[in-house]
Amino acid sequence: MASRWRVPRHSETRVLPWTPAEMFDLVADVRSYPQFLPWVAAVRIRESSPTLLVADMSVGFRSLRETFTSRVGLDRPGHIDVEYVSGPLKHLHNDWHFKPHESGGTRLEFDVDFEFKSKIFERVAGAFFHEAFKRMVASFEGRAQKLYGSRSLSATSAA
Repeated sequence: MASRWRVPRHSETRVLPWTPAEMFDLVADVRSYPQFLPWVAAVRIRESSPTLLVADMSVGFRSLRETFTSRVGLDRPGHIDVEYVSGPLKHLHNDWHFKPHESGGTRLEFDVDFEFKSKIFERVAGAFFHEAFKRMVASFEGRAQKLYGSRSLSATSAA
């Protein structure tokens, strides 16, 4: 019996020169994602409060486009937790942790784990999964630089 291929989990840790509150605000600004995140075509906020967002996000990979709904828990300034509600996935869990770093910046910990229902999406995503998430994290860094300016601490990967 053949084993079922599954998209792997991706985790990344970075030390960034912006404060945890700045990085939290940037990631929590889901409405702005189409302006700077690759593959995000549109966002519609269904519900919004200081501690919770429910949002529909349309994403595209090549000629494929899907919309999914997520519940985004906001615990300012230290944590954002994303849970899948509905759409083309079997499951999605995404965590962002923003911790003060001794440099005055932020230790950012990003973790995502998801699986598509569609084998076609699964194969397309699997072909560039890790590179796509590295590009996504880099897009958040670029957005932070645009919003908050350059700082003396340069972004580095942490062990």
